[in-house]
Amino acid sequence: MTEPKKHAALKRVLSDIPEPKQRSGLAGATVNLTNAIVGSGIIGIPFTIRESGLVLGLLLLLLVSYLATRSLRMIVETASFHPQLKLVGVKTYEDLMFMPFGSVGSMFILVNKFVFAYGCMVAYLLIIKDTVPVVLGLDSNNDQTQRQLIMVATSLFVMLPLSLMRDMASLACTSLLSVAADVLLIVFMIVYSPVAETVDANGGFGQVLKDNAFNSHVFIGLGIISQAMTCHPQALMIHGSLDDPTSRNWATVTQQSLGIAWLLCTIMGIVGFLGFLDQTQGDILNNFASAGSVAANGSRGLVAITMIFTYPMQAFVARHVVAKLLFNGDSEGDLHVPKWCFCVGRRELLTLTIYIATLIPALMFDDLGPVLSITGAIGGSCLAFIGPGLIYLGAHGSYFIEYTNEMMYKRKTEIPTTTELPAEGDAKAQMATTTSPSSGNGRTPWWWCLVLMPLWRSIAASGSEGMNQNLQALEEESPGCTTVAPTGEVIGPMNGDFYLAMFLIVFGVVALVAGVATNIYVQLVV
Repeated sequence: MTEPKKHAALKRVLSDIPEPKQRSGLAGATVNLTNAIVGSGIIGIPFTIRESGLVLGLLLLLLVSYLATRSLRMIVETASFHPQLKLVGVKTYEDLMFMPFGSVGSMFILVNKFVFAYGCMVAYLLIIKDTVPVVLGLDSNNDQTQRQLIMVATSLFVMLPLSLMRDMASLACTSLLSVAADVLLIVFMIVYSPVAETVDANGGFGQVLKDNAFNSHVFIGLGIISQAMTCHPQALMIHGSLDDPTSRNWATVTQQSLGIAWLLCTIMGIVGFLGFLDQTQGDILNNFASAGSVAANGSRGLVAITMIFTYPMQAFVARHVVAKLLFNGDSEGDLHVPKWCFCVGRRELLTLTIYIATLIPALMFDDLGPVLSITGAIGGSCLAFIGPGLIYLGAHGSYFIEYTNEMMYKRKTEIPTTTELPAEGDAKAQMATTTSPSSGNGRTPWWWCLVLMPLWRSIAASGSEGMNQNLQALEEESPGCTTVAPTGEVIGPMNGDFYLAMFLIVFGVVALVAGVATNIYVQLVV
């Protein structure tokens, strides 16, 4: 079968996404992923420490960073190196979820990808509205109209053109500038945050730690951390842009990116919180003088650079979601538009529509904290924790069922199967009997229901059935596309990753439910 015919058959089930025209090396992919991770979340990390407590907040940051690293590898390794999935060309997060769980799974990812990307884009515009007018010295009277006009001009003439680009690899240079701005922002915070004065005024570091080690609004903080560390919608795009997309190279990219992001966020969280303690705001820059100081204007300028160059990363994701829902993922087709729309194709029109949709709420609202927390609680929890866990259990469902069967059936009795006669001339020797396990039912381990094993087996069974059906459908449309022996790198299931997948799902569900509930409680009651 020729390649065009095979591609035409597959696109009925999988997204029809063109191959990137530009690719990047390890450095380019690392800065792209780091830029996607840090985003607007970094300036909300001090607020996270205030809400969660200094000790608990830093532990959560470390835990989420580790889980994000593992789940990023889990997604890409399942999509690109699974013995069967690597043959069918899975290129997107939602296609990966579709294979075991069908259209319901695909829609789950698409909705949360859009929620997360949309929330981030609105947050970026809000930050631009807070920072750029002050840096330019045009916010002396706190004129809302003036601030809105500057935000529109900045986003229209800088952020929108970057969002119109075709390939994510094209953003490697701007992502490098964004990450450099984040590093300089940390330096500014270290130099100008009044840590020493604030700590001394509150009884010294020991007293501050005693008073702020653990706080009650931990799930608000977890939502912001999840928002800061979630970059899973871009994972397959960035992996696909690598010159040499091996699992080892991807592991290097994820470890370097999450390591840099964790270090930057940890320093920002500690320095920002200790400088202002209970007065720490959702946007840490609002704790500084409104205008005039080097610290305030320098920090705001760096944050503005980061937001300008991070907005396009989320715009790529949001555009892909809309293109998937309307055009099976192909954002490069032509549209029937009026003759005066000289260069407007499908990609341009989708990008412009999404830009306007994010601009409207950014013009209407000002509070950044709830946007970051709720976006992280919903989109971040589903994309970074629940989704990867479900995918791993579903994609390796048949193996998981076999693996758990071995634990569930404790064979107690053994049946003789072969008998060996004694050696000739040895009258005292007895016949040797070889036994094999019986096939009778046994009993489950005591911890079986405690770890929700019936639920995980049900998810695995559903995923296994979905995988078989969808792979069979692809095989019927394109004979040989799923039965050819895989070549190159293949990564099969690992028992330890099953337990990680279960933990990710539980962690994500708790973070989602508690995060949304806590935000509602704080907004309505506190």
